[in-house]
Amino acid sequence: MTSKKVLINDVTLRDGMHAISHQYTNEQIALLTRLLDESGVDIIEATHGDGLGGSSIQFGFSKETEDDIIRTTVENAKNAKVAVLLLPGVGTIDHLKNAQQLGAEVVRVATHCTEADVSEQHIKAGVELGMDTVGFLMMSHRTTPENLLEEAKKMESYGAGTIYVVDSAGALTMDDVKRRVSLFRENLSTDIGFHAHNNLSLGVANSIVALQEGVDRIDASLAGMGAGAGNAALEQLVAVMNKMDIPHNVDLFKTMDAAENVVKPMMTRPVQIDRLSLMLGYTGVYSSFLLFAERAGKEYGVDARDILVRVGEMNAVGGQEDWIIGIAQELAKEKQKA
Repeated sequence: MTSKKVLINDVTLRDGMHAISHQYTNEQIALLTRLLDESGVDIIEATHGDGLGGSSIQFGFSKETEDDIIRTTVENAKNAKVAVLLLPGVGTIDHLKNAQQLGAEVVRVATHCTEADVSEQHIKAGVELGMDTVGFLMMSHRTTPENLLEEAKKMESYGAGTIYVVDSAGALTMDDVKRRVSLFRENLSTDIGFHAHNNLSLGVANSIVALQEGVDRIDASLAGMGAGAGNAALEQLVAVMNKMDIPHNVDLFKTMDAAENVVKPMMTRPVQIDRLSLMLGYTGVYSSFLLFAERAGKEYGVDARDILVRVGEMNAVGGQEDWIIGIAQELAKEKQKA
């Protein structure tokens, strides 16, 4: 376990967008930024849930413009750095340059766990812009620890200063996390991060395992606000880190109050482990598919769990939410024939 202070990257304003269909208002963004900044988090990530350029028909339109989301966060973050997420193919280098001009200092370039190749120009652009540039390997359960390391080495060669093991589906067990993070620690010269989802109720536990294996950065969100069953809850993670004497900069009581008094009342659908979010972790489906599957199930009169099982069997990755309607239609036809 590292003896230096662990950097906490809060994702309430980015992953949390998924939980409310990207409908944060500028006023809510400003308030949450101030509360997070006052709590002592090191980095506040703020974009559409699917990153720069994500506001679209395919992923859902955000209530506020991308510029306003970033600008509002930057204006209200007095101490924390502001991060943006960039998925190559969704966001572009022009989007990144604009975010940097608006004041973003950190970029997290996210790819599917076996497709690090597509991140090269975006990581290099982040480095050239002088940004804290992070490689973000999503759906890390979908490949072996050894293959994941090879993809991480590609991101390292492109210039990423930090590389993340990302449990986008909340499908990793604690042993799965240990194997991946330990390989990174032993073979990379970069800093290492871990991003959890709570679909199998392992968000905090997996984050602690990652910390014990020596990660330098850890992701969390207030009240777990995020896709699926949410992320590792910031206030819960900080409480455990305090009990384990893991050094960090965050005030526990302030995160508790912000989670309880501000974030939970914002949830249009409770961020919790229910049968659908549990299915995400069980079938290894991308966490942001939850609301899409729930809506399609209601519209076509089929069990959303069956949709998620089919999505998992088809090995869908982030960005393929549009498959869900077709799957729901097929299941409805099968139901009629039966």
